[in-house]
Amino acid sequence: MLKKFISYYKPHKKMFFLDLLAAFFISICDLFYPVLTRTILYDFIPHKKLKVIFLFLVILFFIYIIKMLLNYFVGFYGHVVGVKIQADMRRDLFKHIQNMPISYFDKNQTGDIMSRIINDLVDISELAHHGPEDVFISGVLVIGSFIYLVNLNAILTCIVFFFIPILALLTILLRNRMMKAFAETRVTVGAINANLSNAISGIRVSKSFNNSKYEFNKFELGNIKYIIARKAAYLWLAVFQGGIYYIIDMLYLVMLLSGSIFTYYNKITVIDFVTYMLFVNMLITPVKRLINSVEQFQNGMSGFRRFFEIINIPEEEEGKLEVGKLKGDIVFDNVTFRYVENENVFENFSLKIKSGTNVALVGESGVGKSTICHLIPRFYEVLGGKITIDNIDIREMSLSSLRKNIGIVSQDVFLFTGTIKENIAYGKLDATDEEIYRAAKYANIHDYVMTLEKGYDTQVGERGIRLSGGQKQRISIARVFLANPPILILDEATSALDSITERNIQKSLDELSEGRTTLVVAHRLTTIRKADVIIVITKEGIAEKGNHEELMNMKGIYYKLNQA
Repeated sequence: MLKKFISYYKPHKKMFFLDLLAAFFISICDLFYPVLTRTILYDFIPHKKLKVIFLFLVILFFIYIIKMLLNYFVGFYGHVVGVKIQADMRRDLFKHIQNMPISYFDKNQTGDIMSRIINDLVDISELAHHGPEDVFISGVLVIGSFIYLVNLNAILTCIVFFFIPILALLTILLRNRMMKAFAETRVTVGAINANLSNAISGIRVSKSFNNSKYEFNKFELGNIKYIIARKAAYLWLAVFQGGIYYIIDMLYLVMLLSGSIFTYYNKITVIDFVTYMLFVNMLITPVKRLINSVEQFQNGMSGFRRFFEIINIPEEEEGKLEVGKLKGDIVFDNVTFRYVENENVFENFSLKIKSGTNVALVGESGVGKSTICHLIPRFYEVLGGKITIDNIDIREMSLSSLRKNIGIVSQDVFLFTGTIKENIAYGKLDATDEEIYRAAKYANIHDYVMTLEKGYDTQVGERGIRLSGGQKQRISIARVFLANPPILILDEATSALDSITERNIQKSLDELSEGRTTLVVAHRLTTIRKADVIIVITKEGIAEKGNHEELMNMKGIYYKLNQA
């Protein structure tokens, strides 16, 4: 994990090393002050070198100007490096999420994923900048101080530095417990974000059922859990900081006692003891800086661990074969599939669909009609057997070339925030305005759009909230018209619409289906009577197969469904 974290510095190594170099010189500037103080006290004042004192003070003045400029560089460009690393991580994470299997999103909430992309990466950015910088500055000051102090008095230095391993040991002992506590707060924040996303998205439902109070109570419960988790994290942080500061206070006490004894017995001069005190103060400053940055470190590493968890999830398996426009001969060959362990949806399921035919899938809920539709574009992977299109195993095809040949119109229409034109153009991103208008006309939405004040530049609102269900569905149909795929999947495309709207949209769907291999999953049997083949599916597999007249004459399952 650490190796992965460090790898993000590589594209920005030049700026990063300049940042560390600036931090190094800042540390050197800090070390200069006690050295100069000792020189003034030892040499310049006893010999009344007032001009030299003023000269050195002027030099010190300019050194502090340089230090100010270096601090500016570190403060600005250091943060820029952190932001760039954050942007790189966000880019990698979003790209990875785009290529992850649908099954991941079935099990994980949108709010939690967003929390990982936004909140976690902000903390990682701060750690990426301040972490190495703080460690580097502290290291330079500690090493520089140690070397100088050993030259002053080796025994006293050993006594003082005896406390450094104790501080390190205490840090190691409490680090893991703090990491666990801060990681728990991340999980809680993710859950809160998920509930918040749900509550905002479903605000119309909650208002219609007068459940605003219920939603608030649910949010408040998450808020309380967050407080509890955060309190636990801060408890361990407080234990850590309290313990560290106690050790530091003991260091001061021992140093004062030892220094006083050493001075009393003329083992060290008063001036050297004063210098010693200045250096120890300088030594303690970076230690305190590191202590104060512990929370930042814990937040950053907890965030990176969550980032790393997602990055390590395997992406969809890519096929190597780039296919052009397919004819649409689809074959399910002894396919076995399940969503949940030990609960097969299909076992050795076989089905042949000829290109250009309109096939309707009928059956009770849960028998796998929609699953068939999801397996063809490889939203899920089969566990056994294979699915072929034009005698090519779909696993051998690249996902982009496979899905380019498949158009899907489902019950749950998703429109992106933006204009009507942008949402239709989603079917073909490089489409001309004429192509978009033509697709809209085929979908019977063009006339309505032209009645709007801004026409195709009309904003649809979040998830298309400003449009009716029928209008949204027509836009989704226009998308597919624009894409013009040889294979069409209609997964209960009209089930959420009223009967009048459904009849109107059915005409558009009939036009869309013409000349394509079409799979239709329908809840209303009246919409599939014209299908070339109607397949009745049960939990045992295919029970009946034929056109409307043939199945009605059988007087089997399909017949009974029509009588219901």
